[in-house]
Amino acid sequence: MVFKKLTLKEEISITNIMSLHYFEFAKDFVFAGEKHDFWEFLYVDKGELEVMCNTEGFNLKQGDIIFHKPNEFHSVWANKKIGPNLIVVSFECHSKAMKQFENKIFSLGDSERNILSVIVKQALLTFLPPLDDPHMHILQKRKDAPIGSEQLIKIHLELLLLHIMKKPDMLEYESRLSSVARERSEDDILLRMTELLHQNLDQNLTLDAICKHVNMSRTNVSTLFKKKKGGSIMKYYKDLKIERAKELIRQEAYNLTEISKILNYGSIHIFSRHFKKTTDMYPSEYAKSVKSRLS
Repeated sequence: MVFKKLTLKEEISITNIMSLHYFEFAKDFVFAGEKHDFWEFLYVDKGELEVMCNTEGFNLKQGDIIFHKPNEFHSVWANKKIGPNLIVVSFECHSKAMKQFENKIFSLGDSERNILSVIVKQALLTFLPPLDDPHMHILQKRKDAPIGSEQLIKIHLELLLLHIMKKPDMLEYESRLSSVARERSEDDILLRMTELLHQNLDQNLTLDAICKHVNMSRTNVSTLFKKKKGGSIMKYYKDLKIERAKELIRQEAYNLTEISKILNYGSIHIFSRHFKKTTDMYPSEYAKSVKSRLS
């Protein structure tokens, strides 16, 4: 009798897990956002949630699961009515089939929810608490974890993805789009950007530094700021510096050279040229005009 080996095809293979959380958040919870180079899904076990993915906002209801592809910026808010319970899992998977989860939201059925409950149960047996700390991203293994518990997590995560892949009719996307979530997210990001600028007038912030602070690309930062403020974020930053310079001149506590150093200009000459370009007068002229108004 002749036997022939048959290699079983793997559509989905999860190689690493980064974090696994079960959260019970307050009704006013806000997570400002992040991006990373691996996959993440968020499942709403209870309540509702507003989610921002790059430039799109969504409203997620109980039973919904959303997938964030690698390097996709995402942030979340509770709706201030019901405190949501969430399962959040981040993992590494290089399978081509993961393309089917990009920009997708699904509503899960009983079989998928049962798989998720096994994942959470095995996580509690496998890893040390807390699993409900949004700032804790390093999983610590229990010394008394049952044999095979890690593999069961892997198997059930893959099983969950395979179940979802087989049910494309469960897809919910357009119906979950939320202009309110998008607007709220954009306003929050704008606030974080402007606070950064105001707090660093004594520095020379770059666009890359601002992008890193809000976990967004140069294009998205520039587009969002122009949409909300009507102009360039770097020009806004430079104008803030000049407004601060005018305040310092009116205080008469420092000379112009000292002010240029306080605002981190390379020299008094660069400061003067920038001041002139912004206000149509040199700092010395502005100082004289202030004194003349006070006399």
